[in-house]
Amino acid sequence: MSLSAERKLEVIKEHAIKAGDTGSPEVQVAVLSERINGLTDHFKAHKKDNHSRRGLLKMVSQRRRLLDYLKTTDKARYESLIGKLGLRR
Repeated sequence: MSLSAERKLEVIKEHAIKAGDTGSPEVQVAVLSERINGLTDHFKAHKKDNHSRRGLLKMVSQRRRLLDYLKTTDKARYESLIGKLGLRR
């Protein structure tokens, strides 16, 4: 369900704009997407886990807000991020 420390560092390094970047919208969206994918797999086995489903919905809405912010501030960064993460099929 949650990310291991090593996997989280890989995701951060992969999407960081500069060294030590953990707060940019790209990094935050990438980490949230990784956690969302993990929870999605969890719900295939545990269909009635409604408490965790609430957390998933909160993460999805947080990612949506970050993507909306990025879309309004810098369209090119937004499009490259959704292409890299495979969102908006």
